Amino acid sequence: MRLREALLGQRIPDSEAEREELGALSGVPVLGLDALASAAYGPEAALALLAPLGAAGAGLITPITGVIIALLLVVQASYRQTIGAYPDGGGAYTVAKENLGAGASLLAAAALSVDYMLNVAVAISAGVGALVSGVPALQPHTLGLCLALLALLTLANLRGLRTTGVVFMAPTVAFVACLAAAIVAGIVKLLASGGHPAAVIPPPPLRPPAEAVTLWVVLRAFGNGCTAMTGVEAVSNAVPVFREPARRNARRTLAIIIGILVVLLAGIAVLAHGYRIGAMDPDRPGYQSVLSQLVAAVSGRGAFYGVSIASILAVLCLSANTSFADFPRLCRALALDRYLPETFAHAGGRLVYSTGVVFLAGTAALLLVAFRGLTERLVPLFAVGAFSAFTLSQLGMVRHWHRRLREPGARSALGINAVGAIATAATLGVVLVSKFVEGAWLTVLVVPALVLLFRRTRRAYDEADRAEAAAVLDLEDAAPPVAVVPVKRLDAVTLKALRFALTISPRVHAVQVVAEGHAHDDVARRWPDAVERPCRAAGLAPPDLVVLRSRYRQVVDPLLGHVHRLAALDPSRFVAVLVPELVETRWYHYLLFSHTATALKMMLLFRGGPQVVVVNAPWYLEPRSRRRRWRRWLRRGVVPLAIRTAER
Repeated sequence: MRLREALLGQRIPDSEAEREELGALSGVPVLGLDALASAAYGPEAALALLAPLGAAGAGLITPITGVIIALLLVVQASYRQTIGAYPDGGGAYTVAKENLGAGASLLAAAALSVDYMLNVAVAISAGVGALVSGVPALQPHTLGLCLALLALLTLANLRGLRTTGVVFMAPTVAFVACLAAAIVAGIVKLLASGGHPAAVIPPPPLRPPAEAVTLWVVLRAFGNGCTAMTGVEAVSNAVPVFREPARRNARRTLAIIIGILVVLLAGIAVLAHGYRIGAMDPDRPGYQSVLSQLVAAVSGRGAFYGVSIASILAVLCLSANTSFADFPRLCRALALDRYLPETFAHAGGRLVYSTGVVFLAGTAALLLVAFRGLTERLVPLFAVGAFSAFTLSQLGMVRHWHRRLREPGARSALGINAVGAIATAATLGVVLVSKFVEGAWLTVLVVPALVLLFRRTRRAYDEADRAEAAAVLDLEDAAPPVAVVPVKRLDAVTLKALRFALTISPRVHAVQVVAEGHAHDDVARRWPDAVERPCRAAGLAPPDLVVLRSRYRQVVDPLLGHVHRLAALDPSRFVAVLVPELVETRWYHYLLFSHTATALKMMLLFRGGPQVVVVNAPWYLEPRSRRRRWRRWLRRGVVPLAIRTAER
C-alpha cells in the first residue's frame, strides 16, 4: 500500500459521491462543531473583559448572554430563509453575488475567508487551552501542541466529509452530554441553595473591582461574547452536501445546532453568575478555563471532570472542521468565477477540495505562530469577518425577497431577513468600534487586501482570455524549427534527445557549455563516430556541435544567449530546445541526481521569449526489480558457492 493511500485512504470514484453526503444528524459534527464549540470560548472572551469589574462583571454575563441568544435566534430564522432560497449553497458570497453585485460578493468572500482562517486558529488554541487547564505542566508547550493538532486535523479532513462525520460524532455527543449534565446538576444545586451553591472545588476568587461599570465596558464584552455566534452560517453555505431532501436536512441540522448552543450559552452564563466564576489570565501559571472552573465547581475533579475536559478539548480542536468543510467550497466558488487559481476548483481523490484544505491549514499555522496559540489574542480579529458576512448575506436576502413580493410568504421572509440585517449590522458596528484598537484594525486592512487580490486574479484571467481569443492560426512562412539540444556528455539520455531532434528539424545545434580553463574534449573526440557517421549513413545532415565558454561556471545564461541569437537570425522560425532529462522512478533517486534540467526548463520558459519552444526529452531510469536481483545473486553467488563446497 502506498503512503498516500495509507494516510488518506483509497480514491473515491465519482459514482460513489452520494455515499459522502450527510444526513441531518451527521451534519452536526461536520458543520456544527464551530458553533457548538464557541460556547467554550465565547462566554470566556466576554468574562475576560468583565474581570476588572469583579463580582459585578460576573453578574453582567447573564444579560449580555441573553442579548446574544436573542440575536442568535434572529440569525437562525434568517438563515432558514437562505437555505430555502439557495439550495445549491446560499453562502454570503453566492447571495451577495446574485443580489448585491460583484463588489459586495467579493467583500463577503473576503470576510468569510478571514472568518474561516481565524476560526481554525481560535478553535485549536481554545482546545489546547482546555488541555492546559487540566494539565498545567503542558503550558510551556502550547504552541507546539497547537501545530500538532492542526496537522492531525488537516489529515483527517483530507480523508473526506463522511469520514470526518463518523469520527467526530462520538466527541460531539460526549461534549454535549457532559456539559448538559454539568449545567443541569449546577442549576439544581443553584435552585436548592437559594442562589448560593457551595462549590465542590471553589473557583479562584474574583479580583477586586478595578473599574466602574460603563457602557463602553459592556459593549466591549458584548463584542467579545458575539464570537459565540460564529459558525452559524456554515449550514447554509453547504446545503449541497446533504442527502435529499437537502433543504429539509439542512434546516434540521441548523435547528439542532442552534438549540444545543442556546442551552449551553444560557446554562454557562447562569452558572458563571451563581458560582462567581471569572476568566483567568492564560499567561499566568495555574490557568483554568471558565468551563474547567465550572465543571470542577459542580462535580469536583474526579472521573466526570476528566471526561468533560477531554470532550471539551476534542470538540474545541475538531470544531475547526467547520472551516475545513466550508472554506474549500468557498474557494471553489471563487475559482469557478475566476477570482482564485483554477486548482482550488478541482476535487482530490477523496472528493474534497484538497488545495483549499491545505491552504487553510497553512494560514492557520501562520496565525498560531504569530499569536503564540493564545485564544484571547485572536478573538478580537475573529468577529469582524463573521458579522460582515452575516450582514451582507441578510442584505442580499432582503433584496432577493423584495424582487419576489408577489410570491406567497415573501413579505414575512423579507421582514425576517431585514431584522437579521439590522441586528447583525448593529453588532458589527459595536464589534468594530470596541475591538478596533485591540486588533480589529488588522481585519479591516486584510479584507480589502483580499478583495484586491480577487480582482487582480480575475483581471489576469480576463487578459489571458483576450490574448488567446485574438489568436488565429498563421501558416504563412511556416518552416521547421531550429532544434537546440543541450549536451553535457554523450550518453543514452543525450543521444535520445538528438535522435528526436533530427526527426523534427533539418537544422540541429548541439550546444555544450564548458568552463574556461577546463578541458572537456570527450564530446568533441567522440562526436564524429558517435553522431556524424550514423547521421550520414541515415542520409541526415549531422547536428552542429557548438561549444560555449563560461567564465563564471554558468550553464543557463550562455545557452540562453545562443538561443536568442538563433531566434534573431530567423524571426519566422521557432527555436525548439529539447532538454535531455533523466526521470527517476524511485523517490530516493531524487536525492542522488542533479536537477539542472528542471532549472533549465524554468529559465527557458520565463526568459526564452515567444519564439522559444521547450520540449522534454525524458530518459526513464528503470530500476531492476528486487526479484531479478535476488535471482541473479542466487545464480552467481550462493548457488556456485554451494556447488564448489560440495565438490570439495
